[in-house]
Amino acid sequence: MKVNTILFDLDGTLINTNELIIESFLHTLHAYYPNQYEREDVFPFIGPTLFDTFNRMNPEKTEEMIKVYRKFNHEQHDLLVKEFDTVFETVKTLKERGFKLGIVTTKIRDTVNMGLKLTKLDQFFDVVVTLDDVEHAKPHPEPVLKALEQLHATPEEAIMVGDNHHDVEAGQNAGTKTAGVSWSIKGRDYISSYNPDYILETMSDLLPIVGVE
Repeated sequence: MKVNTILFDLDGTLINTNELIIESFLHTLHAYYPNQYEREDVFPFIGPTLFDTFNRMNPEKTEEMIKVYRKFNHEQHDLLVKEFDTVFETVKTLKERGFKLGIVTTKIRDTVNMGLKLTKLDQFFDVVVTLDDVEHAKPHPEPVLKALEQLHATPEEAIMVGDNHHDVEAGQNAGTKTAGVSWSIKGRDYISSYNPDYILETMSDLLPIVGVE
């Protein structure tokens, strides 16, 4: 069946929030665990929900740590966020060709809206499923299936694009095709190890995969 629906993760896939996320984690962790975390130490925290990450560290301070993280993250957002190469042009082309486009993210809606507005990508997406909209975050299939339902699409005609194993596994669990992006901060080998159907070197690689010449 031909792909007519494309779901994207946001952070690390469409927009480069890596520096923002790393700095937000370091800011928060230094406040609670001074001098215990270096830059590379926070890479494993990119992908899971903030609750999952902080709850594993300190269940009693989880909500407090999330607030500290989000305050810094929102204050520094526009300074540190950029879009990845060929993203805007690719998404614009897909929209013009009539593809159904959605975002499936583990971020809360306020933060998602900030990123989409800043990069002017907000004009292209019919559906945005955030952490606020689901009971189970990726890699559970619920967010992907919810986006497909809202787009009146089936898994067989969809592809999930992301930079993290949560994205690939969520697509696989929901029955879509999957594409991993080689610009994942965790590296090309990392995303390849989860066996996505495709690996994108740049976002424009998606176009021939879905039949756009």
